[in-house]
Amino acid sequence: MGFTTRWYRIPRPQTFLYLMSLRTGTELITLSLLLNKVSGVYGLLALLTGLHLSSLQLSMYIYSILALVITVLLASHIRTQSPFHCLALACFYILDSIINAAYTTAFGITWFLVISQHHSDASGGKAPGAGGSTIDETAGFTSPQYNVSHVDVAVAPDQGVGPGDEAVTVGHPGFSTTKIGPSLGHGVLQPESMSSIITICALWAVRVYFVLVIMSYARLVLRQHIAATSRANMALHTGSKSATMVENPFSPHYAEGRGWKGKLGRFMVALGKTYWLGSEEGDEAWMNNAQSYRRREEGLASPVPGVVERERRRRSGTGPPPPMPPLQAGQYLRVQDATDGR
Repeated sequence: MGFTTRWYRIPRPQTFLYLMSLRTGTELITLSLLLNKVSGVYGLLALLTGLHLSSLQLSMYIYSILALVITVLLASHIRTQSPFHCLALACFYILDSIINAAYTTAFGITWFLVISQHHSDASGGKAPGAGGSTIDETAGFTSPQYNVSHVDVAVAPDQGVGPGDEAVTVGHPGFSTTKIGPSLGHGVLQPESMSSIITICALWAVRVYFVLVIMSYARLVLRQHIAATSRANMALHTGSKSATMVENPFSPHYAEGRGWKGKLGRFMVALGKTYWLGSEEGDEAWMNNAQSYRRREEGLASPVPGVVERERRRRSGTGPPPPMPPLQAGQYLRVQDATDGR
């Protein structure tokens, strides 16, 4: 049963590409996200040149600008390891991936429909699909005026083309067209479509790995924050009502749980409560490995075990009593005998 649980749980990378820490990987992924969303600004600038955009394309560019602003606001908190902002960045990256998947699917279907129309109707016609007219205008090969693969030029006389001579061009038929209307299946089965599908699948495999890295880093930041602010001691499960869940850092009695940030934090945690707060076998080792890799990357020394143990005992209240304050001049201790007051 334990093996089945580990098999179906969400992967939790400890490093980024086995070369860098999770924090460095999150920064690089966020930088790539920023570069991707900057394209929305150039897309809207294209409107100034008179480029026609469909409603779907315009909505994508507007969303890219909003996503750019949100990413800029959250990216600065990666190094500060703010639990709220790191969790918000992870949730936003997941949401952005879903939205990008929807746009990729919509434009991919349109592209295959345009390809199908190119092979089925050489005489042209309105390109199907969302944004099909823009793709049809900018693709450069759809709806050709003449359907020929190459042209032979015949001139007379044999000496070559002289002043006033005329040349006759003879076109050879190009791709064979069918009378079947454009369809998604017909477009996918074209030879050039397979390379597009393989490229899209490869890029999305990388995107899924990026999602796992950002989620893992946000989970690490949450666990570190819980260990540092736990009400009783440094054990992750302390303070939680469930033995299989760690304490929610956005609970109302914590500073992070107050105001609108606390409500939003509790909502984001509730979306994946088992992942963010679930206590699983190997969590301590996973945290230690991720933290040690970051310390090696930054050249930091490992914490002294005795210091950690003293801090744990101080939080749990089992440590030695605090030392007595030094006596000032003129002060003295009064020792009361056990027989006093009889």
